[in-house]
Amino acid sequence: MKNKTLSAVALATLTLTLAACNNKQAGGADSTLVIQQSADILTLDPGTTYDTSSGQIVENMYETLVGYKGSDITKVEPVLATEWQEGQGGKEYRFTLRDGVKFHTGNDLTCADAEYTFRRNLVTNTADSGNWFLSESLLGTASNAKDDTSITWAKISSAVKCDGDTLVFTLPAVDPAFLTKLAYIGQGIVDSKHAKEIGEWDGTEATWKDWVGKDILGGELNKQPSGTGAYKLVNRDANTISLTAFDGYWGEDKPQIKNVLLQKVPEEAARVQAFLKGDADFIEVPRAIISTQLQGKPGVAVLDDLTNTTAAGFSMNQKIEAGSGMIGSGKLDGKGVPTDFFKDADVRRGFVASFDVPTYIEQVQEGKGSPRNFLLPDSFPGYDSNLEAATFDPELAKAAFQRAWGGQVWQNGFTINVSYRAGAQTQQTAMELLKKNIEALNPKFKVNIVGKEWSELINSQNVPKEAMVMTAWAPDYADPDNFVSTFYSSTGYYAPRINAQDAQIDGWIKEARGTTDTARRDELYAQIAKRALDEAYYIIMPAQPGVFPYRDTIKGVSADTFNPMIAFTSGTYWKNLSKE
Repeated sequence: MKNKTLSAVALATLTLTLAACNNKQAGGADSTLVIQQSADILTLDPGTTYDTSSGQIVENMYETLVGYKGSDITKVEPVLATEWQEGQGGKEYRFTLRDGVKFHTGNDLTCADAEYTFRRNLVTNTADSGNWFLSESLLGTASNAKDDTSITWAKISSAVKCDGDTLVFTLPAVDPAFLTKLAYIGQGIVDSKHAKEIGEWDGTEATWKDWVGKDILGGELNKQPSGTGAYKLVNRDANTISLTAFDGYWGEDKPQIKNVLLQKVPEEAARVQAFLKGDADFIEVPRAIISTQLQGKPGVAVLDDLTNTTAAGFSMNQKIEAGSGMIGSGKLDGKGVPTDFFKDADVRRGFVASFDVPTYIEQVQEGKGSPRNFLLPDSFPGYDSNLEAATFDPELAKAAFQRAWGGQVWQNGFTINVSYRAGAQTQQTAMELLKKNIEALNPKFKVNIVGKEWSELINSQNVPKEAMVMTAWAPDYADPDNFVSTFYSSTGYYAPRINAQDAQIDGWIKEARGTTDTARRDELYAQIAKRALDEAYYIIMPAQPGVFPYRDTIKGVSADTFNPMIAFTSGTYWKNLSKE
């Protein structure tokens, strides 16, 4: 499928022209920060922000009650709250909110805004949001009221409420990760008066059921955001989002760069050209491009060897939606695959054993990084480094495919379409490497690679149609459960999307979430990792140190200030950057 975009030359010209025009309007290039990437922006509504592309903007427009302290991912500090107290043995939290804070509309921040924000997140709790883990903490379930009828207005309204000017959370059970969950930008405090005026939920019991699970990705708050953050929205079109510093920002660290432009530039060459000319300050490019085309060039700085706190792997959908266009004939006749093609563990094992991790590390990561045995960063507690990762083994892959579907896969062959995010060179390279190795096993095997828009791939309505996509996770909160539940629990984020259910793994996850015994949790995670490897639920991508280029006119970027839990562009908020 071809991208519905301009040609590379035309798009490059358009985006650079936009940058030049906006810089002139702002009073010179030094007053504007320009970021270029291949992904589009799904939403500007924190209540449904759940991807890094959207998050890097939302985290600069909105703020949370608490945030991470500097570069430390284990400690939180006050942001919109000034203090909090725990009570009832860890099942109650009382937050005092900061005075003198204004939203971009000029409205004052009040406890009612925070109450509205969290209730709205619990009410909507869509499949495209991260509100499932908030709901788990406050309601005891990851589901919304449509999927779990035990959820009532009384439960929601008692879980979060204002006691005068104090915001009170009441949890059904102790959750050691609750404070770090509140630091996630999806819990950014919304301007409730503004939200209601523009047609969002009115916050009342009378209408709450109408908003349960409602798709708000493209809603009114996405179009007209109003947060308390250092930057506010100016304009948005298909390829560019422009923001400007909020004059009424309450924080001591006032933004030093006046304007920010985030541009969607699908063509990698166009991004590189703009960066080298100084027309972009940050760009999305893989490590290989940084080392071969950018490193050492005038005006270019590189921050490398950053702690890797993400996990990624190719997911294999065990129940692909019929008629999706990804399964060809829908039969094991060499021209397609059945909808439950990946239900057979030997098919999955064949794909896993066909991925050449060492070659990927050498070619894409330039020798940096190492194989992983689990979709959990090896920098997190709970990762068992003693468990051997899956290995590239064509003979093992061949044997698995010969067993698959009672021998039909090997005898008849198959044709399958797999997808990657258009413009993501590393994903495309990984897919091509997998395709080459699988097709080399049997001339009857055919893997077609399709590039698609990020918003198309991540949309929950499209997920059932995909046979295989790259699934990646940046942590919402600093606890191994955020990865393990996300990827492996049948009620998590990804496992339901690939129709993977494993009762044994579910039981281990439940036990791990219910204990504060670190040693026991580590033991359980090791068991989950081994079983998940045996069942080949994912093709696990290797770990790699973080790296990104930036123009050396940008100040405030360093390993000391870099926090992988926030600020997906630079490791620090835009307000902390300056430009010479």
